[in-house]
Amino acid sequence: MEARGPAQPYADAATLPRVGDDERFMDEAIAEARAAASAGDVPVGCVVVRGGAVVGRGRNRREADRDPTAHAEVLALRDAARALGRWRLGDCALYVTIEPCAMCAGAAILARIPLVVFAAPEEKTGAVRSTVELFDDPRALHRPRWRLGARRAEVERMLAEFFAARRGPAEAEG
Repeated sequence: MEARGPAQPYADAATLPRVGDDERFMDEAIAEARAAASAGDVPVGCVVVRGGAVVGRGRNRREADRDPTAHAEVLALRDAARALGRWRLGDCALYVTIEPCAMCAGAAILARIPLVVFAAPEEKTGAVRSTVELFDDPRALHRPRWRLGARRAEVERMLAEFFAARRGPAEAEG
């Protein structure tokens, strides 16, 4: 059996978005999150970026689709794979408004995403730094780099307002 490498080379640091690009792409993810909230879903949005352009978009659609796997990251990865005609996304970056859960972090690993940027930590279910550190696990098939913080205050405010509106005045006070 012949050994073969990936369909395309993995990105090196020079080809990935830089910290200075994070706010611009996070704005795109925030727009997706706002659309999710407008549809009654938790406001999480995600974009996949390749070569300075958005090639995939996703927003939470769990309520809309009645699908527990309809997370923003999974949908954005599917959209990017469709647009690029391949499942290996080793030359793309993932921007998401909140720290990915275990399912979404796993999907980024399996897609060979080299960089994940998220605005805010998710202390209950985040699987990059909060509850577990899947990207840093030496047993992982692929280990994406990650950055935290672009537009953090804005995302945390959006999430707080969304959940406060869902709880109603009596619960919000108590």
